[in-house]
Amino acid sequence: MKRKCIGSGLILLVFVASVVAYAQPAASSEEIPGATPNEIESRHVDIWSDGTRLSGDLWYPKNIKSDSRLPAIILCHGWGGLRSHLNANYAPLFAQAGYVVLTFDYRGWGDSDSRLVIKGKMSKPDADGMVSVRAQAIRELVDPFDQTEDIVHCIDFISGEPGVDPNRIGLWGTSFGGGHVVYVAAHDDRVRCIVSQVPSMDGSWAVLYGRPSEKEIQRARGVIDPVPQGVFKIGNLNGTPYLSRIANYHPVAFAGRLKIPVLIIVAAKEELMNNSDHGEKVYHIVKDNVPAKYEVFSGTHFEIYGRGRLDTINQAIEWFGGHLKPC
Repeated sequence: MKRKCIGSGLILLVFVASVVAYAQPAASSEEIPGATPNEIESRHVDIWSDGTRLSGDLWYPKNIKSDSRLPAIILCHGWGGLRSHLNANYAPLFAQAGYVVLTFDYRGWGDSDSRLVIKGKMSKPDADGMVSVRAQAIRELVDPFDQTEDIVHCIDFISGEPGVDPNRIGLWGTSFGGGHVVYVAAHDDRVRCIVSQVPSMDGSWAVLYGRPSEKEIQRARGVIDPVPQGVFKIGNLNGTPYLSRIANYHPVAFAGRLKIPVLIIVAAKEELMNNSDHGEKVYHIVKDNVPAKYEVFSGTHFEIYGRGRLDTINQAIEWFGGHLKPC
């Protein structure tokens, strides 16, 4: 059992660099049922998450009116995956199917601003509460709790978007993001439907790379950097995993709270983790309590972004259509 877990953890980490760089040409709208060619628009937006600016894009059908009441979908990438990949390969197709779609970069990734850590002593605030400090910009940190907080603030943002029905918001997440959408939906009742694709649902593997509690003691006492940066790297992996936080991150533990429709898509030849401990486990937890569906893509985790992309997008659009669209 221990050997199996070690393998899963190692491969999960190695995966990230490949998925961040992975990109396929956008599909033509004729390949998506209900899609209309050249009938969508997009614009850049800024989203504020716990004081940090996230960079995002809104995709929506042309001629949307402020009094429209369209359903919305937030696309949540895996690990440190960038919205540029989602913009090229996913967002236009969901928008063509009649949704307002939000893509975004997690804090410290892509075009989003950095999390800041103050270096040295903070000066006394002036009359306006302003201070001048020397700060370190934290980039490409994989912190599941920061990332899920970013998703929650994306829900805040889309809920205030003219033309969106705030009572019909769905989440789509892939890989690490597949676990995020389960975690967020279990804690935020504004989410009305989710699709979780090739998901990672349990961060227990992180303990295999050290004792997280010891690191947290050292951080609290100022012995090591308050936030890990560039201290853990495997292969060509982009990003630094916050191992102590990942080790305490278990979306599967919250699956029983879900009260909304859940579609889980796994890869039959999943090479990064055991489906039985991740997507399949969550499905068995929810299937008797909510509308739930379990789909199996014939290929690998990586192939779902290539030859499996259109089929899985179709499955997601059908699922959202049945649970977010009006009858």
